[in-house]
Amino acid sequence: MKNLIRYTSLALSATLLASNSTAQPTPPPEPPIYNSQATRHPEIGLHGMVSSREKLASQAALAVLKEGGNAIDAAVTLGFAMAVTTPQAGNIGGGGFMLIHSADTNTSVAIDYREKAPKAAHRDMFLDENGDVDRELSAYSHQAAGVPGTVAGLAMALEKYGTISLAEALAPAIELAENGFPVNQDLYQSLKIGKPRIEQHAPHALPYFYDETGAARQPGETVKLPELAKSLKLIAQDGPNAFYRGPIADLIVADMEANNGMIDHQDLANYKPVVRTPVRGTYKGYEIVSMPPPSSGGTHIVQILNILEPFDLKAKGHNSAQTIHLMAEAMKYAYADRSKHLGDSDFHPVPLDWLVSKSYADEIRGKMNLEKATPSVEILPGEAPSEGLDTTHFSVIDRHGNAVANTYTVNFSFGSKIMPPGTGFFLNNEMDDFSSKPGVPNAYGLIGGEFNAIESEKRMLSSMSPTLVLKDGKAYLLTGSRGGSQIITVTLQVVLNTIEHGMNIAEAVSAPRIHHQWLPDTLRLEPGISPDTVALLQAMGYETKASGAMGTANSVMRDDDAFYGAADPRRPDSFAIGF
Repeated sequence: MKNLIRYTSLALSATLLASNSTAQPTPPPEPPIYNSQATRHPEIGLHGMVSSREKLASQAALAVLKEGGNAIDAAVTLGFAMAVTTPQAGNIGGGGFMLIHSADTNTSVAIDYREKAPKAAHRDMFLDENGDVDRELSAYSHQAAGVPGTVAGLAMALEKYGTISLAEALAPAIELAENGFPVNQDLYQSLKIGKPRIEQHAPHALPYFYDETGAARQPGETVKLPELAKSLKLIAQDGPNAFYRGPIADLIVADMEANNGMIDHQDLANYKPVVRTPVRGTYKGYEIVSMPPPSSGGTHIVQILNILEPFDLKAKGHNSAQTIHLMAEAMKYAYADRSKHLGDSDFHPVPLDWLVSKSYADEIRGKMNLEKATPSVEILPGEAPSEGLDTTHFSVIDRHGNAVANTYTVNFSFGSKIMPPGTGFFLNNEMDDFSSKPGVPNAYGLIGGEFNAIESEKRMLSSMSPTLVLKDGKAYLLTGSRGGSQIITVTLQVVLNTIEHGMNIAEAVSAPRIHHQWLPDTLRLEPGISPDTVALLQAMGYETKASGAMGTANSVMRDDDAFYGAADPRRPDSFAIGF
């Protein structure tokens, strides 16, 4: 049996604010996991639960749980299956983060399989002759790809913490790639939007996804991916070496050499995922466990929760102007800190303990204007004491309470739109997540600093935030999201909706969302926020902007009796299933 997991086993007066900043928060009432009077209802299972962006992958993972596999077995199976059925986001040409909780040992670990910069990468590689960022080069060229980490990361998770073989975990993905799968609405829409770039960068992939007239294959039509099937079979046979040192590596490098790319054999052979210690915090009696750097997500989710903890958001009302104001102010301070302090901690020390401390949250809370929006230009990153858009998230929990929250990505939809001939998969364009020019926003409008400047073999900063909430030491909530810079705030709101506002998981995932990332100084609001509330927010000084759907937070909860799953309704084919 493996090392970690075994199958057996916001408005207040200044005076009140100062008082609140030091008082011990009162735990909220016990959230109703299931409420027959709720307007939305989760999936219910007695023995396990899976929630992901795609039905076939969710079903493959559930089958593993039914056959006695643990949550890690099911999560790895799901991750590889989505590499087939969701090529715009699921991947073996990208990377991500996995958070694992062991019910047996009551411990959690974080697996960092984020992509890395090739060794030839350098600080100014995406600057033109005028010193400006060349967005085409940073997002849609062979140089945009970081060294992929998914295969190594999923294989590590399975080897260390799973119970089935890699070949067994890959079997459903191979079958789907070889025998075909029906196009769903999500993939169809992505193919329609992505066609011009795919046609430009991967013309050999067109027959797989488009018919003889050039139209995207319709929902219900079958897509077969024989080259991807071949790659997956090689991995099943020879393990990660097939990808990093064998025939798949040869195909990737040949394509790089032919197109002025940077990834070479040494980059692939040297890639290693890293087991890291999760970021931890507390919120009103619950323990928050999330992803550490090079993710910024876990750090800032804990930081924002620390800032909000003394406030009675439930009494102020879910998505009321006062509650949204408090959340937005806290978000602005966190994203300002992100711009300066976050990066790959293997290259630059991140003042993590300070950022997630209750005392720093008290300091920020003391600066907050509780009645009006603070202009972002007046908010600066704190000074430490001396010292996606296509991503996908899935959650799995087994009958024993072993749990996995996993977020992985190729960055944009279909990544760089580059598919090395013969491989069957798209490469990421994660190099754009670096600060190509510190102080200049990336594709998501995020400002980055020196700590996230491009360096050889460095991991680029991410917002991916697989998050676990523990109650009495047991896995209680698993969540995370897609959405680029919005991932952090989406995940945060699922946590607040359940703990603070007492929603069941389906209600928590479905509720309208808001987002503020400091710069640009705009408060984005999903449909469903009352026009009266918007008017109040504007009177407080907010520039508001109507937003489309934010994120996809496929989430799972549990209590002593059952498991509850919610597939985010913002994507047409998300699917939660339990047994």
